[in-house]
Amino acid sequence: MVSREQSLHDKLQILRSVTHSPSMNDSSIVLDASNYIKELKRKVERLNQEISSSTPLDTSIHQRPRDVTVETLEKGFLVNVHSGKSCPGLLVSILATFEDLGLHVLEARVSCADTFHLQAIGGQNEEDEENVNAQMVKRAISNTIKNWRGSNEFYVRAVLINGIRKLLIRLKSL
Repeated sequence: MVSREQSLHDKLQILRSVTHSPSMNDSSIVLDASNYIKELKRKVERLNQEISSSTPLDTSIHQRPRDVTVETLEKGFLVNVHSGKSCPGLLVSILATFEDLGLHVLEARVSCADTFHLQAIGGQNEEDEENVNAQMVKRAISNTIKNWRGSNEFYVRAVLINGIRKLLIRLKSL
């Protein structure tokens, strides 16, 4: 049977490893953990301030795609969207526009790393009574891009919150 003292020592060692504490003394480990949590809180506050101070239309952060082309195919449309910069969240917005138009993505190639490029073939549902033409598709996608604000700040916040949540779960289990 493991003694309470040994169990406490083991939990402090886990806390030490989670917080990257160089200390060996139990009270120093707890103090380092407290400082680590305070530092994480400061980082969250700083990131929230950066997010709130950045304007959604700041083109240095969120450059809108320049090129949108739509070609009519035998059974659907070929859509090309290209930007010189990455556009986090834009793909989801464009796919929602496809759905709003009653188009199904039949084939797609996407690159979202350093640049944004989407080449998609959208087929119209034969059951839809409303006919969609290439001009309507281009206008809808262009409006989606115009209204897109980018979601990089949400991604950063989600990653940070997820990291803090994992840390708190590990700390709670101690």
